[in-house]
Amino acid sequence: MSETTTRTLQYRMDGPEDAPVLILGPSLGTTWHMWDRQVPELARQWRVIRFDLPGHGGAPAHPASSVPELAERLLATLDGLGVQRFGYVGCSIAGAVGAELALRRPDRIASLAVVAASPRFGTADEFRQRGVIVRANGLDPMARTAPERWFTAHFAAAQPAIVEWAVQMVRTTDPGCYIAACEALAAFDIRAELGRITVPTLVLVGAEDKVTGPAEARTLVAGIPDARLALVPGASHLAPVEQPAAVTDLLVHHFSTAWYNPSDTSTGLTVLPDRPLQPVISAPAGPVAEIAPAAEQPEAVSDGRPDPYEAGMRVRRQVLGDAHVDRAMATADDFAADFQELITRYAWGEVWTRQGLDRRTRSAVTLTALVAGGHTEELAFHTRAALRNGLTPAEIKEVLLHSAVYCGVPAANTAFRVAGTVIQEETTPEA
Repeated sequence: MSETTTRTLQYRMDGPEDAPVLILGPSLGTTWHMWDRQVPELARQWRVIRFDLPGHGGAPAHPASSVPELAERLLATLDGLGVQRFGYVGCSIAGAVGAELALRRPDRIASLAVVAASPRFGTADEFRQRGVIVRANGLDPMARTAPERWFTAHFAAAQPAIVEWAVQMVRTTDPGCYIAACEALAAFDIRAELGRITVPTLVLVGAEDKVTGPAEARTLVAGIPDARLALVPGASHLAPVEQPAAVTDLLVHHFSTAWYNPSDTSTGLTVLPDRPLQPVISAPAGPVAEIAPAAEQPEAVSDGRPDPYEAGMRVRRQVLGDAHVDRAMATADDFAADFQELITRYAWGEVWTRQGLDRRTRSAVTLTALVAGGHTEELAFHTRAALRNGLTPAEIKEVLLHSAVYCGVPAANTAFRVAGTVIQEETTPEA
């Protein structure tokens, strides 16, 4: 067990002290206990270190809002333990951490396995919307829907105790840390960088995973030069819980036979004997998807400063959502295209990117200005943006009450109607 700081992660160690180190990382909403069924076998040959995400499993609630930050905290934890090179297994968001480490610090990773992972997890809008729901309702909606996301229907019906255990992992997670992890997944996208992952990689996925399924796994295998695919029958997103024996065998095989530079005696790494297992790992797959080229950007302004368009488009998408921005750009004909460029470059690239106010404050100011101007259509999508930027429904109510005093009761009356409809739509969990 461990004590943590704002720069490190909670961890647990099992197995021989002098054995090669193998790291196990959990998925969003779970704890290191999701690997309980793998540890007895893995700890026979490796020094197994499991870690918890911030605010998960009783870990201190120090939110980390990006995958690189989680990777840095893990490295700081391992530095404190004197661990330099290691094998790494990560499920879902921890799989993203593993890919990040393989890209930025390949000198530290001897071999990699990613479980239920993807080079991009859904869309940014989906994860920021999940954050809005948690901020308004707590984690109960996520806990109630976890079984259908994590397990096959057959397993859920046959193993109610395990399902309830999984639900309780979600319920006991710190909401702020869960939201920060959603933000991390919203920003994660390494599709264009997969070819730079050079460590031996196993991509493991449940055949019935509806969250990050075989299609996402094949995209990883197609992009990573030294990657192999393992499809686990009868498993969904939490394959290590649902099919523990099959997952354990696959991990033992991979880390016994694909440990990079095993002759480096300074790390204590050794090649372990091969062993037969089922299911069979596939041969490396050919390309199954192409990455679309980046959209052509408007010509840069030449005033001696960097063009703010790219930064403006990035912030605009983060605040308003990809779907909204895509619609605006798609409907911008020759008449409106210059206006779309203007607001992206100057409103979003020059003003929203300034450091003087955080985004929560900018959203509060924006809502007040829109109430004053009577701009109800813009008020609707900026209410959505305010929720994404971290304002709660109660805080939006206070902004509108304040606006009633300074902008007028009729304007605020309309604003309450518009904002109330949006808040109801955005914060009501799916049935």
